[in-house]
Amino acid sequence: MKKLGLVVLMFLLLFSVVGCSSPAKTTDGAKDKIIKIASVTPLSGSQAAVGESIKNGAQMALEERVEEFKELGFELQFAPQDDQADPKVGVAVAQKLIVDNDLMAVVGHWNSGVAIPSSEVYAKGNLAMVSPANTANDVTDRGLPNVNRICARDDAQGPAAADYAFNEMNSKTIFIVQDKTTYGQGVADEFKKQYESIGGKVLGYEGITPGESDFSAVLEKIRASKAEAVYFGGIYPEGSLILKQLKEKEIDVKFIGPDGMDSAEVIKIAGDAAIGISYSSLAADISGTPEGKAFVDKYMKLFNKAPEAYSSYGYDAMNVTLNGVLTAIKDNDGNKPTREQIVTAVRATNGFKGLATNVSFNKIGDNTEANIYILSFKEAKYPAEVTKQLPAKGYLKE
Repeated sequence: MKKLGLVVLMFLLLFSVVGCSSPAKTTDGAKDKIIKIASVTPLSGSQAAVGESIKNGAQMALEERVEEFKELGFELQFAPQDDQADPKVGVAVAQKLIVDNDLMAVVGHWNSGVAIPSSEVYAKGNLAMVSPANTANDVTDRGLPNVNRICARDDAQGPAAADYAFNEMNSKTIFIVQDKTTYGQGVADEFKKQYESIGGKVLGYEGITPGESDFSAVLEKIRASKAEAVYFGGIYPEGSLILKQLKEKEIDVKFIGPDGMDSAEVIKIAGDAAIGISYSSLAADISGTPEGKAFVDKYMKLFNKAPEAYSSYGYDAMNVTLNGVLTAIKDNDGNKPTREQIVTAVRATNGFKGLATNVSFNKIGDNTEANIYILSFKEAKYPAEVTKQLPAKGYLKE
C-alpha cells in the first residue's frame, strides 16, 4: 500500500505540473488580447436611476461591437463600476481601475464633483475618460489630455436657462437655490451671472444640503421674497422634493432647473407638482428618429424599462471611446495599444455622428457640437417636451 501510494503521489504531482504549466502560457497570451472599458456612475443610492441608465446605454454600445473587436483578435469586456455619487468612492474606484493593465478607458461620470478628483487619478494612470454628462467648467478647464466630455458645459447651460427664464418664462425676478455641490453651485452661479446681466433681479440665493428632505425654511424665504420664479441648481432627489413641498405650501412660483432634473424620478417623487416646470438639459428624447426608436425598443427589451435621456449619451460616449481604441490599435500595427495611444486617439475625435449628439473635441476636450435643450413637463409623464434647442457653442467664450 505504501508503494502504491507513492506511485499515485508521483503521478498527481506530475499531472499538476503539466496541467498548470500549459494553460498558464495560454492565459497570459489571451490576457494580452483583453480590452476592458469601464463605466463609472452611481449604481446605488438616491441617484442610481440616472447612473444605471448611463451604464445601460454604455453597455449596449459595447456589446454591439464585441464581434468587431473579436475579428481583430481582441476580447472586449465591460467593467461597470459604482461611484455612489461620492467623490471619495469615485477616487477609490479610479485607483482600482488604473492598476488593471487590461482596463483601457473609462466612460463616466454623472456627478462633476466625483469626476474632477477621479479624473486626476486617471491622468496619473494615462487612462482616457469620456464623460456623457459632467457639466462643471473645471472638468475640462484643467487641461488634462485624458479628459473629454460629449455634453455641454455649465457656462453654456446656466446662461441658456437664464435667457429662457427671463425671455420665454417672462420671469424678471428669481430666487436661486443650489445644493452646495461642485455641479449645483457651478450651474447656479453661471445662471445668476447671465440672469443679472440681462436685467433680471435675484431676490435670494440659498444653499441646501444633499440628503435633506424638509425644505420649509428655504421655501418660506422664497414666499417672503415674492420672486416670480425659482431656479434650482442640483439633482432630482432634492429638486423633486422642493417641487412637491412648494405645491403643498401653496407657494405659487414658476420653476426652472438644470439637467440634474432630467429624470423619470421627478414624476415619481413630485407627481403633479412637476407639471409646468422647465429645465435645461444636454440631452433630449431621441425616440422621434428611426435610429432613436430602434435604440429605445432594444433598450426596453434588454433592461425591461424605458431609457432616460442620458442613456443615449452613455451609448454615444462609449462609441466615441471604442472608436478611439480602434484608431489606437490601427496606429499600433494591429497590436494592443497603450493607454497613451488611446488618450491621443480619443482627443482627436472629429465629426463623430452619434445617436444623441455629434462629437468633435477641441483642444481641452469639450464637444464643439453639443446642444442645449429646454424641456417642460406638460403633464406628469416622462420624458418632458422639448420647447427650445440651442447650440452650446453660441454661449462659449472663444
